[in-house]
Amino acid sequence: MTVAYPVIFTEVETNILIEVPDLGIVTEANSEGKKKGTMTDAIMMARDAIGLTCITAEDDGKIPAQPSTISSVDPAKGSFADAGKGFVSLVDVDLTEYRRRVDNKAVRRNVTLPNWLNVEAEKAHINVSKTLQEALMAKLEISTS
Repeated sequence: MTVAYPVIFTEVETNILIEVPDLGIVTEANSEGKKKGTMTDAIMMARDAIGLTCITAEDDGKIPAQPSTISSVDPAKGSFADAGKGFVSLVDVDLTEYRRRVDNKAVRRNVTLPNWLNVEAEKAHINVSKTLQEALMAKLEISTS
């Protein structure tokens, strides 16, 4: 599922301040050794913050806030309005892809196999967990690339 939230970007001396009002997010794209954070950095930071906030809400059984329309967000009323002139742009995140990229924690599952099949897998030095992951990805038509 892809979502798109309006984001307020405010450029200041060395950073770009970022606010996603619908989700209560404030962050920044800083220079990290460069003269100034770039819009590319800022968009990536916004995308990461939106993705993390939304999948955390889903994991907690909550529904993330619905995005406002871009025309309803006034940068002059944003958290960083006093820091400089801001502008609004939409930032989209494919939440399914984002989760695939960042949520790689291992989950233990019990699997029941006939003993003869387990013996054959052990003889062949087959990693059953890896084989199961590959089979599930094939069945679900999911690619890691």
